[in-house]
Amino acid sequence: MITVLGATGTVGGKITDILLKKGEKVRLVARTGDRLRRLVNKQAQAFAGDAMDTEFLVKAFKDADAVFTLIPPNFKAEKFLDYADKIGESIARALEVTRVNYVVNLSSAGAELPAGTGPIVGLNHMEERLNKIKGLNVRHIRAAFFMENLLWNTDLIRSKGINSDTLRGDLKLQMIPTKDIATYAAERLIKRDFTASSVRYLLGQRDISMIEATEIIGRKINKPALSYIMTPYDEAEKGMIAMGMSPDVSRLFIEMSRAFNEGRIKADMRNAENTTPTSFETFCDEVLVPAYKQLKAA
Repeated sequence: MITVLGATGTVGGKITDILLKKGEKVRLVARTGDRLRRLVNKQAQAFAGDAMDTEFLVKAFKDADAVFTLIPPNFKAEKFLDYADKIGESIARALEVTRVNYVVNLSSAGAELPAGTGPIVGLNHMEERLNKIKGLNVRHIRAAFFMENLLWNTDLIRSKGINSDTLRGDLKLQMIPTKDIATYAAERLIKRDFTASSVRYLLGQRDISMIEATEIIGRKINKPALSYIMTPYDEAEKGMIAMGMSPDVSRLFIEMSRAFNEGRIKADMRNAENTTPTSFETFCDEVLVPAYKQLKAA
């Protein structure tokens, strides 16, 4: 039995699909049961509840051979790092009580740093918390910048003809689609071929700047003049708050962008093990362009 937290999320949902296709028995954990119901069958059990409820997680983890863990996003948290710590403490306590042997934990590049990286600080705390659990074999996946983050800009691209972010346009970023993360995580959950505490960086197919990514997007959607504009930090922070994010979450996202721009968030050197197969061009074909066309049609 494998338990997947965030089973309807961007990464967890893809892990779930892979595990079910491979015939694995899974427990699917999410905040609400609405999106879980379609997945329930002889292989899959649905557990809907609050991850801050340790007793709920104990039931979800009981007799599990492996668990996929993460800190679920919460853009409205008044104090995001406090929220992340409470979730992390609940997960760790439930793992201790149920004596789960194997955990695959979704972390991030930059999680080795204890401060100055925005929301990634919460993942640093999570890694340290799991590493202290006696007898636990845990693989931390320090993933690169999600290509899916660019989906936030599809309406801007459609309406204004520009792509924009707080990241420097010329900054070479390690970018990865979530399907590559899910493929790696699902394989580890099935094989359980790791011991003690270990880290694996996943860096995507190649490093790419926002300017280069924008040029590729422009070609794919037949907007060859599409350009990238770096948004000032203060303007971006106000924009995130206007979209409904809490002031604290908005501030932390700006702190994270600064850490990228100033070169403080760095992953391992690229090698065959941490390079994944899906190119940015393929991601555009499979995900971004269909999303853009759907938005444009609407």
